Amino acid sequence: ASIALLLLGFAAGLPYMLVFSTLSVWLREAGVSLQTIAYASLIGLAYAFKWVWSPLLDQWRLPLLGHLGRRRSWLILSQGMVALGLIGMALCDPQQHLSWTIALAVVVAFGSATQDIAVDAYRLEIAEDKRQAVLAASYMGGYRVAILLATAGALYFAGWFGATDEIYSPEAWSRTYLLFAVLMLPAIITTLYLREPPVPE
Repeated sequence: ASIALLLLGFAAGLPYMLVFSTLSVWLREAGVSLQTIAYASLIGLAYAFKWVWSPLLDQWRLPLLGHLGRRRSWLILSQGMVALGLIGMALCDPQQHLSWTIALAVVVAFGSATQDIAVDAYRLEIAEDKRQAVLAASYMGGYRVAILLATAGALYFAGWFGATDEIYSPEAWSRTYLLFAVLMLPAIITTLYLREPPVPE
């Protein structure tokens, strides 16, 4: 369970920074105006208002994915939204398709916030109270590693793929975001093998 929470925490930390600070760097290099970048930062409000739709995760049984269980089905849905959203962002160049880039970042943020809700619920239901501190520590460990990777690591990978301060390279950023989309796979695979907590309907 601790390893599972570590991987889920990693998956939770990646998209948060990719649609916030790292995206701002990408937009700035693409020549997007500072005013537009400031508006784009409002994407982070998805995390601040996730309490609005969190009750839905208890009330709605998802079609098609519902057989996975209440918690795992929402985890798979949200992780899929994040991965597909990151792939979509990777296929967009903000210089040419700024609106699509921002829209897909909103999808990633919404999926990421939903994943946070589902992971918190899963963590609280999977073990008794005396084990919650260990599980929370595992989750935060994965989360912190992901934040470092999605900020400093993303800039390193973008530079490695060809981005420089002098020349804007959309291909470098595209490859970077595709890489992070692939890094969501361990969490998706982990979710498929998790045991659903025995919560009464």
